[in-house]
Amino acid sequence: MATTAKVDATEEQARALVEESRETGWAKPSFAKEMFLGRFRLDLIHPYPRPTAEDADSTDEFLARLRPVCASMDGAVIEEQSRIPDDYVSALAELGCFGLKIPHHFGGQGLSQYGYNRALMLVGSTHPSLGVLLSAHQSIGVPEPLKLAGTDEQKAEFLPRCAAGAVSAFLLTEPDVGSDPARMASTATPTDDGEAYELNGVKLWTTNGVVAELLVVMARVPKSEGHRGGISAFVVEADSPGLTVERRNSFMGLRGIENGVTRMHNVRVPARNLIGREGDGLKIALTTLNAGRLAIPALCTAASKWSLKIAREWSTQRVQWGRPVGEHAAVGAKLSFIAATTFALEAVLDLSATMCDEGRNDIRIEAALAKLWSSEMSCKVVDELVQIRGGRGYETAASLAARGERAVPAEQVLRDLRINRIFEGSSEIMRLLIAREMADAHMSAAGALVDRNAELKDKAKAAVGAGGFYAKWFPQLTVGAGTVPASYPEFGPLARHLRFVERNARKQARSLMYAMARWQAGLEYRQNFLGRIVDIGAELFAMSAACVRAQDLRSSGAVEARSATELADTFCQQSRVRVRSLFDALWDNTDDEDRTLTRGILDGQHDWLEDGVLDQSEGTGPWIAEWQFGPSTETNLLRPFLPSTRRVGT
Repeated sequence: MATTAKVDATEEQARALVEESRETGWAKPSFAKEMFLGRFRLDLIHPYPRPTAEDADSTDEFLARLRPVCASMDGAVIEEQSRIPDDYVSALAELGCFGLKIPHHFGGQGLSQYGYNRALMLVGSTHPSLGVLLSAHQSIGVPEPLKLAGTDEQKAEFLPRCAAGAVSAFLLTEPDVGSDPARMASTATPTDDGEAYELNGVKLWTTNGVVAELLVVMARVPKSEGHRGGISAFVVEADSPGLTVERRNSFMGLRGIENGVTRMHNVRVPARNLIGREGDGLKIALTTLNAGRLAIPALCTAASKWSLKIAREWSTQRVQWGRPVGEHAAVGAKLSFIAATTFALEAVLDLSATMCDEGRNDIRIEAALAKLWSSEMSCKVVDELVQIRGGRGYETAASLAARGERAVPAEQVLRDLRINRIFEGSSEIMRLLIAREMADAHMSAAGALVDRNAELKDKAKAAVGAGGFYAKWFPQLTVGAGTVPASYPEFGPLARHLRFVERNARKQARSLMYAMARWQAGLEYRQNFLGRIVDIGAELFAMSAACVRAQDLRSSGAVEARSATELADTFCQQSRVRVRSLFDALWDNTDDEDRTLTRGILDGQHDWLEDGVLDQSEGTGPWIAEWQFGPSTETNLLRPFLPSTRRVGT
């Protein structure tokens, strides 16, 4: 009889797994890590890093070939058919778009992270589903994990196929497992002969899974004699016997993505397809995301750039009360926000990407901040565009075109962007992950003091060690360059904003220290407080990126220098307002009241408030569908876009 698949894990076990899988060392400097410690290391990002001349030339050359291909595609067709046409995929494959970051000697384009981001921006502006197809394949699919942890043999076997158009997908999430991998139920059992593993389980939300040729599958290897076990990563052929795509999911946006439900029943995978060691799967996934997350800021920046163009053109054409709507203050403020934020989005994107390419810094926090901040701010940008467009912003492009008006898909872009606050770590999870990284130094110095399970003797020992750290560190937070009016003179009118960043970097570090003293081990449950600290850091990071980018243009004598300075100045002033509000909310908030009310809601004390409406979803199914191990009873919906590449590179 089949057994319902479910793995229970305590809070401590879940925490231990994630802690074990995260990178613990800091071999390279980190601008964001230092900033969260109250140290504004401007030297780590200034002068604003630029791609090498070779990178810039190869990027420009590729984009020149990519632009006409993208221009020949019609995003409205994807929206109407809820599918990317095969000939679109073929055109991208022929151009080499499935091997953008794969080295030349494996058949790829060899672009840098900077060049990859630029290509994603262009493709994503055609239709976001195209950007997701390429980014899911290259940012979290087979190429990136193999580049990071694959053997030479694995790279030689699979990277040429990926570059040739073998679409790949990443299979981690399960119906009952999202951000808590400790509960993963899918298994990879070693065969008796040691030559292979047998995979069993069900994976949900497999982006690209419906059309993939290759998969990265995360599954739990049982611990046994000769096997250390743990969550492990495997390269799997999508047409393997026993592997069935049972569903193609549909969503409010990204109508063209191929996202499905995949079942594995006794799927045999050669042992040589294990990526890294057994038990390293989650660590490989987290490391992959350090750079992989930068794909989302690229697509967010593209949407914001497009929104600025549409908002500007519409606001000069639409006349109300005798003037173009853009000249009315209420609309003008929205235009200012869109333009200033778009400048900062691109500054954050290019800074993070180029730092990734240089390899001088550890960018795990910067990439996470870029993903978090970009996904949140771009949604606000496009929401403002919809508001500026009014009723036409809410109307579909097809409806507009049907009556002879310009087919502007503002509502579609808003729907498409919304997933970025969930993809690759929801904003709430991202804040917690960043909070853990920003507190790393504190955990090292005073870990037992903030560990609710630590014994008294361990807390006493930690207190002695922490005393030395804080006696040296805390006094450094009282004064800095931000309190000296003449600091950062080379930045001219933007210097005052860098002084603001420096002062407030110290202030947020002090605030975290106060919170640790106040709540100690209970701080980990003050998620809203920690989230506000992270959001402050994200704003300070964006302000820094905007200022150094504008200064770079000024110092190089670029024709855009004056415009860039105005954009950066306005952005920083807008960001200051948000930072001050976040600082106020650290201590003046409704967190305690919210927690009390929430307990009552969960206990059913306020059910009466739900009276008077109908719930059409009631009775349609369980909140989370249970699944069982066993063979599939469904038709296999796997439909690769392109012919098999299995012979390529072998």
